Amino acid sequence: MKNKNSPDFKFILKMILIFIIPVIVIGCSGGSGGSGSGPQPTPTVTSAPLSIGEVTSWAIQLQNIETDESMGALASSDYDMLVIEPTRTDWSSENMNFDTAKLVSELQSTPASDGIHRKLVIAYVDIGQAEDYRWYWTWSKNWTPGQPFPDDWPSFIISPDPDGWAGDFPVAYWDPNWKDIAVYGKNQSSSPYGNYTSIIDEAIRDGFDGIYMDWVAGYEDEQVLARAEKDGVDAAQEMKNFISEIRTYAHQRKPGFIMIQQNGSTLDQYQPDILNVVDAISQEAVWYEGASFDDWDAADAADISVDTDLTNEYITNLTRWKKKGIPVFNVEYAVNNASEAYEKSRAEGFVPYCSRRPLSHLSTTPPF
Repeated sequence: MKNKNSPDFKFILKMILIFIIPVIVIGCSGGSGGSGSGPQPTPTVTSAPLSIGEVTSWAIQLQNIETDESMGALASSDYDMLVIEPTRTDWSSENMNFDTAKLVSELQSTPASDGIHRKLVIAYVDIGQAEDYRWYWTWSKNWTPGQPFPDDWPSFIISPDPDGWAGDFPVAYWDPNWKDIAVYGKNQSSSPYGNYTSIIDEAIRDGFDGIYMDWVAGYEDEQVLARAEKDGVDAAQEMKNFISEIRTYAHQRKPGFIMIQQNGSTLDQYQPDILNVVDAISQEAVWYEGASFDDWDAADAADISVDTDLTNEYITNLTRWKKKGIPVFNVEYAVNNASEAYEKSRAEGFVPYCSRRPLSHLSTTPPF
């Protein structure tokens, strides 16, 4: 039995007080004045979330998850789906001690927009890049940009991130050693950072409903393509195969585990079977981009118009996925133009979210 003074009990009590919404029960048998006075029954949040195809609003936050302000905002939000950073896997700070599993469980006890179903809670994972602040990075970090990689770095690390994200490195995702880190976890028990297995295992162990896979578009990166040619493999086919392996592995451990692909909307043209592997696709910056990655308040963190030709290309690609029955989400880096971005997205049948490029807080311009 739980102590009533425990943090868990206090959180649950708080959620009950905030979120249970009174309803009027019509036509109750044996009662008088069916919509009349007196206490009315209240709905209970079910243990079931909406299906991915029923999600009408969503949010993504990848920084500052560990703050009380952020956790409270995520819990009290009306979004159907939350994509969050699995914070404890970041070993660059005290976040290594963060209780991600507890947060996931608490968020899953709060209602979606209909007040009945619970929220879907999805883990952000970078399947196409190694990140030097994660638990699996046991190699040296004394690399100077422009210099050769240190000798102890594994051969699957290809190059620095082309967009300038510090500490991120595209990988040869077809390499068995990277697949072991990302999926299978057969050789990670010797990690000095604790009892970790694989990236996917961590998401499952922490109770996430699925994963939001970044850098799927690695099959288009010039350095990755060059490495694929050197290794004698097809980059697009290997990405589809990689995601298929992730799905098979995850579903064996958690049936129904959701697979959301971020970017890479041309993959179906090279590998049509990808439509049978992922449950949804999300695209960044169809209409609006942001240039500042770290400063939430920076003037260039949102509202930079995307080239019209590129916008049209995205719409064409994403419409093709939508017609095949794949839900399409998009995140627009828009604040002043948020209303327009929401309107344009919905007109295309997409499920939009507008925020600032750092994604370190929830949106100040939610779609409600």
